[in-house]
Amino acid sequence: MRLLIVEDDPVLSDGLCVGLGLSGFTADAVGTLGDARAALQDADFAGVVLDIMLPDGSGLELLAELRAAGSRLPILLLTARDQIRDRVQGLDAGADDYLGKPFDLAELAARTRAMLRRHEGRASAVIDWNGLRLDPARMCGTKDGCEIAFSRREFAVLQALIERPGAIIAKPTLEERLYGWQEEVESNTVEVHIHKLRAKLGAGFIQTIRGAGYRLAAPDGRDAQP
Repeated sequence: MRLLIVEDDPVLSDGLCVGLGLSGFTADAVGTLGDARAALQDADFAGVVLDIMLPDGSGLELLAELRAAGSRLPILLLTARDQIRDRVQGLDAGADDYLGKPFDLAELAARTRAMLRRHEGRASAVIDWNGLRLDPARMCGTKDGCEIAFSRREFAVLQALIERPGAIIAKPTLEERLYGWQEEVESNTVEVHIHKLRAKLGAGFIQTIRGAGYRLAAPDGRDAQP
């Protein structure tokens, strides 16, 4: 899943991008409210990790703007202001979660997964589809009693498809899940990962819809409806 990190400390920002990347997320980072507003207009993010104290204002301003506009975008506040009244203020302003600095990257990743899971309306931490049990926390799955390991990018492609079973996902949409702003997109990377996933899950598990994209095969073997 693609996340927007809004954090003005470049060392912490880089660490967040790397750490969340190791947990299966694709993270892009900005350091000001202005850049965050522009990023949210230009790209589709699954969630935001938002610092409160920023050079051009408070992250709570951006939070209030998004909620006033009707946005349900999941937002986790990440800040050194960790008094109870600060947490209450942030949550009452519409934040989905709140984590004080210093923090553990593993906890941040877990809280982010839980926040996104709630947003999707899922109670379970694992995702079931067509005999596959997918575990986002471990980036692995179980099928026919066997555990299957996935690379970070294989998992990102599979998770994008399994989040919308039956829907056709275009190649550019999958590329956005794989690469951040600073990464060069390789021309055939999606095809390579689809090929590897089919080798692990079965040739018919993922369908190619020529000229449109990819989708998961329906559990009953019939064509899924988008």
